[in-house]
Amino acid sequence: MIPFIDLNAQQKLIRNKIDKRINQVLDHGQYILGPEVKELEDKLSSFTGSKYVLCCSSGTDALLLSLLGLKIKPGEGVIVPAFTFASSAEVMPLLGAIPIFVDVKRDTFNIDPSKLSSALTTAKDIGISVKGIMPVGLFGQPAEMDLINAFAKNNNLWVLDDAAQSFGGMHKDKIVGNLSEVAATSFFPAKPLGCYGDGGAVFTNDKEIYEIANSSHVHGMGKKKYEYDRIGMNARMSTIQAAILLEKLEIFPEELQKRQIVADKYNKNLNNLNLGIELPKINKNFKSSWAQYTILLPEKINRDKLQEYLKSKNIPTAVYYPIPLNEHRPYNKYPVSQSGLDVTYYLSRSVLSLPMHPYLKDDDIIYISENINNFFKTLR
Repeated sequence: MIPFIDLNAQQKLIRNKIDKRINQVLDHGQYILGPEVKELEDKLSSFTGSKYVLCCSSGTDALLLSLLGLKIKPGEGVIVPAFTFASSAEVMPLLGAIPIFVDVKRDTFNIDPSKLSSALTTAKDIGISVKGIMPVGLFGQPAEMDLINAFAKNNNLWVLDDAAQSFGGMHKDKIVGNLSEVAATSFFPAKPLGCYGDGGAVFTNDKEIYEIANSSHVHGMGKKKYEYDRIGMNARMSTIQAAILLEKLEIFPEELQKRQIVADKYNKNLNNLNLGIELPKINKNFKSSWAQYTILLPEKINRDKLQEYLKSKNIPTAVYYPIPLNEHRPYNKYPVSQSGLDVTYYLSRSVLSLPMHPYLKDDDIIYISENINNFFKTLR
């Protein structure tokens, strides 16, 4: 079976260094918020150019802490794409706020800046005061932050970049983590930069956002232990996970280059087949971290049957995401932009993600492409 994501190949390269790092944690015994956490925050700050970095327990908690830092209040609205993972929408209701679902673009899978005005109007018409926008860098490519930031500025809104999948991506000369007031990422094992458990981080250049998030992630603690300034939560990072991430961060730039090479080879092989498949598009002046390699299938193709066929050939695939968020029971009561979600519904029917990781071999890419072609031939 071709691995969908090959963590073992990566681990073999750095296992000795990871073992050494973990042993250092075992020796000093500071298992929560040990010195490796601060070291990781400093290195992530250097990597992104973000002044303040807060490492925490998960990507979802990073979003929650960001919203707390932005002072979101119950009843206030946040514009968010409907084509994304549940975390992007669930964090608002957890704080009593309201997600307003908006459509995405067909070619990049990311929030459509031209639909933001409609989403804002929709919310206002039903009495919801929108405070911010949460774009999602889906599958690795950052959203069009220049356009989103400009719209936000003109409408007195903040922007929270959900970079759970796009960490390592770039827009012009800025790397993800430094594209808006605040960004949040995930270090879930399958992410481009992942630990061996749960982990996440908040990035901002705003001292107040950082200080609120920092306090909130340790139960709302103030300057002294057992002195509390606010209602908080337990979102501290495990020191062992930070130790693992420190070694993974060392090879991260090289792995990003390898992911790009894998994506280029996919593009070349699939383009040559002329099957009518739409390949992922990376906008000019953008770089993707290639968290996933996701294609769009022609309408005539039965996705389930294609997945079954590829599975029989030991090729795993995945569908992110088969149901728009607004269709799920916990979210179907929340507003949908009056401009509709036509692209979101189309993508939910048509997307298919293929194996993607830095160590995917050329022969495997050729094998995957050939078997997609073989399935299409059976339909002719």
